[in-house]
Amino acid sequence: MPASLKGRRVVLAGGAGGLGSATTQLLAAEGAALTVSFAHHEERARALSDIAVIQHADLTLADHRRVLLDQSPGLYGLVAFSGIPARGAVEETIEESFRVNAMGPLLLAREAAARMQSGGAAGAIVLIATMQAVALFPNSTAYAAAKAALAHGARILAKEMRGANIRVNVVAPGVMQAGMAAASIASGKYNRYLEEAAIPRFGEAGDIARAVRFLLEPDNYVTGQVLSVDGGITL
Repeated sequence: MPASLKGRRVVLAGGAGGLGSATTQLLAAEGAALTVSFAHHEERARALSDIAVIQHADLTLADHRRVLLDQSPGLYGLVAFSGIPARGAVEETIEESFRVNAMGPLLLAREAAARMQSGGAAGAIVLIATMQAVALFPNSTAYAAAKAALAHGARILAKEMRGANIRVNVVAPGVMQAGMAAASIASGKYNRYLEEAAIPRFGEAGDIARAVRFLLEPDNYVTGQVLSVDGGITL
């Protein structure tokens, strides 16, 4: 298993953030051939240029998705971390949330799957959702609804790709000390889950990286699933 991703081309869309960079570093250590895309945080992405090819891409734009995939020949894997927190009034945030959190990553996944299928080789796609896509948290409509749509779309794609040996799965992070949840943790928003022993600790970026790595494993037998990596918080 440690060498099974060596030389395989994997695209990490939005892979320069807290969760994405941990995954990038884990896959690079195994010798995977990586492409990391960014939409806004170029400096963070360039910091990974010694272990990955860096490409600017706004996943909501068809031309950007096409160029990103064109720059990744022989594609084996895709991981889509791209997203925005969509905080604020639902009426003001829901449209952009669906564009960025659902439409862009899902269309990229479908286009990547089509390329993998045309190449006739097995492949793996992992989309990143959220605990809010699998459980009900108040005041999260714009973000949660888009991520739930992403998860459902991923499972449909998994069913469509069964005969092509292309697996599609979703990771749903809980309260992580990286990425979008870091600010909420710092504010004390989630302290009660520790105080009530609902979870043993807050999640770490490495927890997500290992879950993604598991789902990318070439001999993996899992497809069409949503894996909650949340310490049990959605229970």
